[in-house]
Amino acid sequence: MITMKKKILLSLSLMMSIVAFAQQNISYGVSAGAGIYNMRGETVNELKQVLNFTDGIITTNAVTGFNGGGYVNIPVGGNLSVEPGLYYSSKGYQLKGSYTVKDISILSANVVSTLRTGYIDMPILLKADFNGLQVFVGPQVSYLTGASLNTRASVAFFDLLNSDLDVTNRFNRWDAAVTGGLGYQFSNGLRFTASYERGLMRADADRNTQLYNQGFKIGAGFTF
Repeated sequence: MITMKKKILLSLSLMMSIVAFAQQNISYGVSAGAGIYNMRGETVNELKQVLNFTDGIITTNAVTGFNGGGYVNIPVGGNLSVEPGLYYSSKGYQLKGSYTVKDISILSANVVSTLRTGYIDMPILLKADFNGLQVFVGPQVSYLTGASLNTRASVAFFDLLNSDLDVTNRFNRWDAAVTGGLGYQFSNGLRFTASYERGLMRADADRNTQLYNQGFKIGAGFTF
């Protein structure tokens, strides 16, 4: 795992060294948006197989989070550019259980357990621009700033439990991912993007379970 981190950091360093020679027409921008995140991997697949036996009483769900930050766009020739960025992203996962006695809503029990994680994402994207239409792809390194687990349980109209636990130490501080997507930038600098992110490093601290972050993001930004 240490070797993977070294390779990632070396790749980022080499890319930054290359783009340092392209100092003309550099532009800067800010961007913000929303993401829909969950987790993937064999552990999640096994969990879903077990939950299938609950006949829909317990389900897994994606969570919606915020992302925002800034970027630098550096032309490298033709319609190509390299775009390093620095963003804060909220990610996570959710388990939800609900049971109703003989379709009587007043006799219902609900449990929702929501994992929320916060990351500092550092992507370096290779971008091609076709008269405003943009296609981009690249590696991303992320650092976990915190993780919390909220569990809420209720029966009928009564709340039985509402707890928040700090579970940061149970997760791997570092993550690596590949990301790519499409966007469109208008002549005035306004742009819109949609992208997919696929985590490559196991999310748990001991790296014993196959849990990986993944999500879709949409955003709006402005290039100065």
